[in-house]
Amino acid sequence: MATEGGGKEMNEIKTQFTTREGLYKLLPHSEYSRPNRVPFNSQGSNPVRVSFVNLNDQSGNGDRLCFNVGRELYFYIYKGVRKAADLSKPIDKRIYKGTQPTCHDFNHLTATAESVSLLVGFSAGQVQLIDPIKKETSKLFNEERLIDKSRVTCVKWVPGSESLFLVAHSSGNMYLYNVEHTCGTTAPHYQLLKQGESFAVHTCKSKSTRNPLLKWTVGEGALNEFAFSPDGKFLACVSQDGFLRVFNFDSVELHGTMKSYFGGLLCVCWSPDGKYIVTGGEDDLVTVWSFVDCRVIARGHGHKSWVSVVAFDPYTTSVEEGDPMEFSGSDEDFQDLLHFGRDRANSTQSRLSKRNSTDSRPVSVTYRFGSVGQDTQLCLWDLTEDILFPHQPLSRARTHTNVMNATSPPAGSNGNSVTTPGNSVPPPLPRSNSLPHSAVSNAGSKSSVMDGAIASGVSKFATLSLHDRKERHHEKDHKRNHSMGHISSKSSDKLNLVTKTKTDPAKTLGTPLCPRMEDVPLLEPLICKKIAHERLTVLIFLEDCIVTACQEGFICTWGRPGKVGSQRKIAPIDSEQGQLPHSVCFLSLSR
Repeated sequence: MATEGGGKEMNEIKTQFTTREGLYKLLPHSEYSRPNRVPFNSQGSNPVRVSFVNLNDQSGNGDRLCFNVGRELYFYIYKGVRKAADLSKPIDKRIYKGTQPTCHDFNHLTATAESVSLLVGFSAGQVQLIDPIKKETSKLFNEERLIDKSRVTCVKWVPGSESLFLVAHSSGNMYLYNVEHTCGTTAPHYQLLKQGESFAVHTCKSKSTRNPLLKWTVGEGALNEFAFSPDGKFLACVSQDGFLRVFNFDSVELHGTMKSYFGGLLCVCWSPDGKYIVTGGEDDLVTVWSFVDCRVIARGHGHKSWVSVVAFDPYTTSVEEGDPMEFSGSDEDFQDLLHFGRDRANSTQSRLSKRNSTDSRPVSVTYRFGSVGQDTQLCLWDLTEDILFPHQPLSRARTHTNVMNATSPPAGSNGNSVTTPGNSVPPPLPRSNSLPHSAVSNAGSKSSVMDGAIASGVSKFATLSLHDRKERHHEKDHKRNHSMGHISSKSSDKLNLVTKTKTDPAKTLGTPLCPRMEDVPLLEPLICKKIAHERLTVLIFLEDCIVTACQEGFICTWGRPGKVGSQRKIAPIDSEQGQLPHSVCFLSLSR
């Protein structure tokens, strides 16, 4: 991927990039940060995080932005690609003593122009409920740290609920809270509700209902992130022990697991229809896991360091119609399908189920997802039909994904060719022409609630495998301080060991839990660009832009093709102007 000019060009920070949709441009006047725009000295601080909410106000400017930088928390009107940012007028600013904000989440269900509920997790273990519009602090949970003393790693409202929220800690525990209940004045006592492989769920044992309602203990080491499925029924968790675990949230049943190639998993996200999960972590890879098949279907290699965030882009999903007469839905249904990422999966799943049929395939979907990492790079990826449906003749695939180092089928193999009508996309890039046999032979080894829909089409298609290739994790420019290195007998990463189940990482390699590199397709990113000086911690896809943020505290807006208008520049306020037009909230939370 190097170009003429050598290392200088490779280290240059990019302000634009091009994909098949067109040109994405960095909008410098839409950059959000602390009011003085001075880069934050991020050493020893928690990652910068960004949360969005839309208040649906009549002005047409209902987007609100929250971000944390060090001890500070800011709440702004987000003007996106339309107008330049005015950093002199935050709606709310809070400075904390004795602890730092680590993560936050808006309740989209209850948000109005007059009030919004924002949960904030802290490095000392507390969780605060605030209203940055009313500038009120409603409640403080785990105030005395009797529930958990470790850092809050992830906090989210339970989908569809006005009062329930879930909190993960670096202790490896998750807690379910209700904003209406207190936390009590003594440490909670627990009673076992359910136990399974590497997890246990306890209820809080008390005479009156109190928080937490449930305590989840998941894996070994920190629970780094969790994500609810689009329909809110399933919960995906990634931990420092390197495992992805997917639970049925209501029944507390383990649906499936996956193991990283090595090191901890740091981030996780769901496809908009809930069929696929992508993870990233300390192996520098993005890994695509099929919720239906409970198996790894691809890995992506483009980062040179730990992957900190993965996210699907619901607005850039290529949907192609194989035969106009075959699509039974209305024009409105088809337009909904084009933007299925905006809807919940319980409605989109039925509309997209046509593509899983072995009888006909009227609709083909290409998923777009992105990743950012500690290497300061943004990567965009396309998950295409040759990866999603490897048991179908691969010449059907309309792909934009470059699957590296794949071999062609031998002369005696089945090479059925099917012409694709109505193909309006650019010619495909090189793609894989062979199927890893181990992934297919094990596709039915893990049962799931949706296995019946695809079992008949996956059974025994091919016995071809991808040829051996050199693993690419030992490149010269691999950052020593950011990577754990490769698996070896001398590795000191004790967090890889799941002591509760005595799982040996070396024994999981080569199994369906963690296929070898040559056993699954290896994706190459569509683009891989250095876009910041410091490690990247945020990646959010909005309808008209992409939002990224780095550890220096700069939140950047990238206008999508055709979405960038002229912007009125607002001069930054002086760095000496420390006073805001409203009172700054100082809170002291004990460690």
